[in-house]
Amino acid sequence: MDQFPTDEILHYLRDHLQEMLDFLQHLVRIETPSTVLHTHKALFSLLADAFDRCDYHVHHIPGRNTGGHLFARPRRRARRTPLQLLLGHADTVWPVGTLKEMPLKIDEGTMCGPGVYDMKAGLVQILYALQALHDLQLHPSVAPMVFINSDEEIGSSESTPHIRRLARIADRAFVFEPSLGMDGKLKTARKGVGRFTVIVKGKAAHAGLDPGAGASAILELSYVIQKLFALNDPKRGITVNVGMIDGGLRPNVVAPESRALVDVRMLTNEDAQDIEARIRALQPQSPGVTLEITGQISRVPMEQTPRNNALWEVAKRLGRQLNLDLADGVAGGASDGNTTSLWTATLDGLGAVGDGAHASHEFIYVDKLVERGALLALLLLAPPRWQGH
Repeated sequence: MDQFPTDEILHYLRDHLQEMLDFLQHLVRIETPSTVLHTHKALFSLLADAFDRCDYHVHHIPGRNTGGHLFARPRRRARRTPLQLLLGHADTVWPVGTLKEMPLKIDEGTMCGPGVYDMKAGLVQILYALQALHDLQLHPSVAPMVFINSDEEIGSSESTPHIRRLARIADRAFVFEPSLGMDGKLKTARKGVGRFTVIVKGKAAHAGLDPGAGASAILELSYVIQKLFALNDPKRGITVNVGMIDGGLRPNVVAPESRALVDVRMLTNEDAQDIEARIRALQPQSPGVTLEITGQISRVPMEQTPRNNALWEVAKRLGRQLNLDLADGVAGGASDGNTTSLWTATLDGLGAVGDGAHASHEFIYVDKLVERGALLALLLLAPPRWQGH
């Protein structure tokens, strides 16, 4: 692989670190929970202006039930130039007003605040890597296109069709979810995720006068729960968790209905199909009750495919040019990388180094913004996948 102007890129990003931090603070101060749609407008406007300065054409895709999405591409691109996808999200899990309880602050080399780690720092890395290439007049042979959605934290149901279309035409995809752990591991695999609802329907009766006339949905649910937990297989990375249950009318009534909400995670597509089939095949064992099972595997696993592993090897080699000894790992949660991995080589966890995603101590290491931004710039300069490997 060719040597790239690593020192120039590092020098540029070090010189712009304070600017990066100032921009990141602006993003964090715009609170953007997934379900408060109007909050994303100001953040997307700020990003659009910044991408415009990098000579990118920016298009805002309106949302039906979301704050919409931002798509940016170079204004100038030669015909038939291959494409690479940079993927991020603008939404956070934090409600409006969280800044009062979790104030934005920089202290002893860290920045704390809601959404700073997951994943507004990743958005800053995207922007400044592109800005470095633009200002240093370094032209990738694979044209970068950027897609930022506003519904990742709630499953990306509205943005997934857009992501799927882009992944199909992309030579590779880089996902800017935060790193795996405080040592900055990249994510080369992710578990798939499924959500299921099991509804048990029985028959009501007076619990004291005529209990035999009823059929307890709660009793049957207790059997179902045990069957679901029996599907756990830690050695294969399969987890099945009944996270919520409810049901019944009153203590003196045989319960006519109950339900359970189930979370399922797995490492392979084969296991995804198997576990879904097993859940849908559950049968009642109590007389007089029926089961209704809805839900599905909503995000299939991001597996360590040959093309994903090849992209990881590129990242390791480029990391050594930055004196980084990169490591990788498997994430228990899903991201939009699970979707892109179905269609193109995908590398996830390229965002900030820190800790506390979805937690009150959320923070990033400030100095890592430079090296992560430089790593991205080098990855963007890498040749297409069919060259140089």
